[in-house]
Formats: sequence, structure tokens, C-alpha cells
Amino acid sequence: MGARDPLTQVPRMRLDELLDELQARIDEVRGTRDRVHSLLEAVVSVGRELDLAQVLRRIVEAAALLVDAEYGALGVIGPDGRTLSQFLTVGLTDEEIAEIGPLPAGHGLLGEVIHHPEPLRLTDLGAHSSSYGFPAHHPPMRTFLGVPIRVRDQVFGNLYLTDKRGGIDFDTEDETVISTLSVAAGVAIDNARLYEGSQRQQRWLRANAEITESLLSGSSRPAVLELIARRAQEITSARLADIAMPVAGIDGLVVEFAADADGAERQGLVVPFAGTLAGAAHLAGKPVTAVQAWADERYPDESQVQEGLGPAVAVPLGTAGGESRGVLLLARTSGEPAFGEGELEPLVAFAGQAALALELAERRRDAEQIALLEERDRIARDLHDLAIQRLFATGMTLQSAARLVEHDGAAERVGRAVDDLDETIKIIRSTIFGLRTKDRESGPGLRARAARAVGDAATTLGHPPRLSMEGLLDTDVPPQIADHVMAVLGELLSNAARHAQATRVGVTLKAGQGEIVLTVSDNGKGIPAQGRRSGLLNLDERAQSLGGSFTHETPDDGGTRLVWRAPLPTGG
Repeated sequence: MGARDPLTQVPRMRLDELLDELQARIDEVRGTRDRVHSLLEAVVSVGRELDLAQVLRRIVEAAALLVDAEYGALGVIGPDGRTLSQFLTVGLTDEEIAEIGPLPAGHGLLGEVIHHPEPLRLTDLGAHSSSYGFPAHHPPMRTFLGVPIRVRDQVFGNLYLTDKRGGIDFDTEDETVISTLSVAAGVAIDNARLYEGSQRQQRWLRANAEITESLLSGSSRPAVLELIARRAQEITSARLADIAMPVAGIDGLVVEFAADADGAERQGLVVPFAGTLAGAAHLAGKPVTAVQAWADERYPDESQVQEGLGPAVAVPLGTAGGESRGVLLLARTSGEPAFGEGELEPLVAFAGQAALALELAERRRDAEQIALLEERDRIARDLHDLAIQRLFATGMTLQSAARLVEHDGAAERVGRAVDDLDETIKIIRSTIFGLRTKDRESGPGLRARAARAVGDAATTLGHPPRLSMEGLLDTDVPPQIADHVMAVLGELLSNAARHAQATRVGVTLKAGQGEIVLTVSDNGKGIPAQGRRSGLLNLDERAQSLGGSFTHETPDDGGTRLVWRAPLPTGG
């Protein structure tokens, strides 16, 4: 068998090369076709949603899938235009996210795309001059692709993609695909925001109508405050909703209602004007926002917000003389969207409507009080002009008739009747005086006096105590018992400041079920076994003189719990 002709082998080799190249081109075209199909599917999938949170989640998931990235993230730029207010990730488990710690704020390499909103592609992100490195427990990452997302020519956020699978770099085609997706994402985000805004507007209108209806039906002021806070909390998806009101004599606001898991503890809390969101909104008379409430250096007071709360807004409830009549504070969980301009406008309108509702409630209460006083004046006038004059005339007639009575026993009875009429006239005159002076010369009620005392104690304690008040303190507690309560409260707060060395003090004042109960608790060192107890004995004697009791105990977690109680008179 003869050897093959080399001349015949050359065409065969060239044919094989051509076939291989043709196959490669076919595979490339097929890959491009599949990728275009995947991109179209992603665009349709993103545009199908109307819920903004779902839209953002679908965008970052689609981006990571399109370029075969192991990790993906979408950072939403906050109202300040410099930091991230929200950060959604793909490729990390919840456990890994928890180990890494706080979500990025937009510094370092992430901030590079914020400050220069253009696509950025890197083969080694660690070598970039803006890279700060990774925090502890963060997985290593090498390749990087960042693309901005624009909504109506405004940069909404950025897509961040790292570590293309297979260990290869992101290429120009990847950048083109993600840039195309970002355009569709901007349209989808805009549609979702418009839909969300219209839905939110409808909910605000329904909430305003509900509050107005509640007032017209005669609901009490505390019930209206609760309704305002809960509806605002529901509509804004807030974790915390507070309504704090100014109280005469206190350098701060008092939380009258708190809708939160810790609401019972926040109720009655004295919020300082300085260093708090609510205080700043009250003094400025306009909304104040924070991207991370508990970590914002402008509002360092930890009594206002809790660690773990993120975006927050404080909105004044109307204004009078440049200051608000109260403040509505809303805060979301850390990592949730910040309060933007689209939310602030209807929220401010709602707060204004709520303030008007409260003003209406106060005016109606004043009108009822005026009607009550006018009725008392009428009763007093009728008693004076009719009852007393008739009784006086009857007494005069009996005195004249007594001289005509010859029987000694009968004359004595007539004389006693005249004396009884004189005594009755004195009682009626005393009643008239009481009707005309009641509520005109009285000082502030027990509620305001207790709030002022607790506010004043913040200076000596070094921190504001938590105050909770329940029941009809101003109407059910007589002035004499109220004076005892204030004396006891002052003594217990003074003891906590001088001896307890406590970092937390709580005061609860409750009137109900026929008694007034004052409880003061702290996390201090407790009452020494051999310490002086003369002050406590005095408090016990006060309670016993009123038919009440005074007890003190040491809770399992340390500190002291002091309870002073006294019965209230029945029948008003």
C-alpha cells in the first residue's frame, strides 16, 4: 500500500480547520442568541412586577444570572446622593450576611460608581485605588463589574457584580448586557414607584377619613393619637411609631403613644430636644430624616431610638409660634429603604391633617369645659336667686311665727327649724362658691406635675427616666392624695440619684380599680441590708395614713422595685 500524497493532506487539514471555525462561529451565534433570549426574558420578568421591593430583587437576580456572576448586589442611593440607603445581595446566605456585619454605606469601591456613574469593569478589584479591602468574614472577590441604574435621568442606584464563574474576567459583552438590563430596570423601577405612590396616596386619604370620622364620633384624644400612630406605621411599613407631645415645665417631649414591640417601655418616655430626631423636628417645625437613626452622629441620644433601627423620619404635627404641637416619629428596620421625597409629601400632609384633628379635639374639649362652667354658673345663680331667697324668706316667716306660739315645745321646734334653715343656707352658699371657683384657681394636674418631676430628675440622674402614666390621674385623684404622690415620687427619684447608682430608672403611675399606684424601679445596686431606712419608713407612714401600703423588693435581675399605693375615694 503506497504512502499518502502530501499534496492531498493539505486540503484536508484546511477543511478541518474551516469546519472547526465554522462550528465555533455557530456556537458563538447560538450563545449570542441564547443570551439575547435570556436578556429579553429578564427584561420581561423585571417589568412584570409592580411591587418595588420585588422589582429590585428580580433586577439583581437577573443581572447575576445573565453574566454568570457568583455574587451580585443592588445598592439604592440615599436622599443625600452620597451613600447607600439600601443594599440587596445575591449569592450570600443570611448567615454569611449576619457574620459580615452592617451593610455597606457606599464608601470605597462601591462609592466610586456612586460618584462617577459610569460602567466600571475590573480584573482585580483589590488593586483599585478606591478599594478599602473586605471586612471580617467577607468572602474573597476578584473580578468586578459595576453599572448605574438611572430613573428619569436621575441615578437611582448601582448594580455590583463580582467573580464571573470559571475564573474569567467580565468582558465588553457582559458590560453591554448589564447596561441594557439597567435601562429596562430604570423603567420598571419608575413604574413600580408610580404605582406604589398612587396606592400609598389612597391609603393616606382613607386614614385621614378614618381619623376625622373617629373624632366626629366622639373618640377620646388618646384613642385618636393611637389611631394616627398606627395608621402611619402601617402605611410606611415602619417598625416604630411614636407620638411625642410637649408638656409645660419639661425641657423635652413626652411620648404619649408608642406603637412598637417595646411600646410599653417607651410610653411616657421624656425625649430631650437636643440630640434627637423628634426634638429637632419640633424646634425646626419641619420634617427631619436620618438614613441610620441609631448611628447618626447628629442625634446621639440613645433614649430616642434603638439599635437595629435604620431609616427614620420625624414629622411635626402642625406648628404654633415656630414650634410644633407634637411630633410623629417613624423608623424602619435597618436595611430597609430610606424615607424619600415621594413619601415625605403625603406624610407631611397626613401630619397636618392629624394636627387639625387634634386641634378639633382640643377645641371641642374646651367648648365642653366652657359649657360645663356656664352650667355651673347657672346652677349657682339659680341657687342664689331662688333657693336661698326662698329659704331666707321661710326662715323670717318662722321667726315671726315663733313669737305667736305659746307652747314651749312647739316654740323650741320652730327655733330649731330656723337654725336648720340658716345652716342650709350656709351649705348652699359654700356650694355656690365651690361651683364658681372650681377649675379656676386649680394648678396643673397630677399628670403634668409627675411629668415635670421626672423631667427635672434627668439632671441629677444623668439620664431621663422612663415614665408611664395610666388612668384618670387628673380627675380621679383628689388634690390631697396627689400631693402625697408627688412627695413620694420626689423622694424615690432623689434616692435613686443619690444611692442607687442606676443607669436606668422607670416610673409608672396608674389610677384605677379604686387606688393610685406609684412604682419606681431601677437597675442599681439595690437597698443595703444595714442602710438607713428612715426615708422608706416615712413613705410607709404616708401610705398607711391613707389606708394604703408601701413595699420594696429586689427583682431577679437586680436593682430595686418600690411600690407605693393608696386607695381612692369612691363615687368620684
